[in-house]
Amino acid sequence: MSINLTYAALLLHSAGKDLNEANIQKIADATGDKVEPAQVKALVAALDGVNIEEAVKKAAAPVAIAAPVAGEAKAEKAEEKEEDAGKKSEEAAAGLGALFG
Repeated sequence: MSINLTYAALLLHSAGKDLNEANIQKIADATGDKVEPAQVKALVAALDGVNIEEAVKKAAAPVAIAAPVAGEAKAEKAEEKEEDAGKKSEEAAAGLGALFG
């Protein structure tokens, strides 16, 4: 199924228009996308009874949760680098101390 058909359905939903075969076909035609009527019919059938608002929220939730987790991972890596730099400085100082006894 063409990704443009999915976008057409989201566009119609956000505009408050009916999600029907004719409206989706109009958008597909306007984009120049060649779609089979069976594809349009399948999309409309698949979306029948689906709460699109809820589906969009569920799809966006993992992204919203993953972003802070990624930020925490970066902060942990920065802390590890600082610790490693501190250890290297201590090791270097100990090595210089051995030179001058």
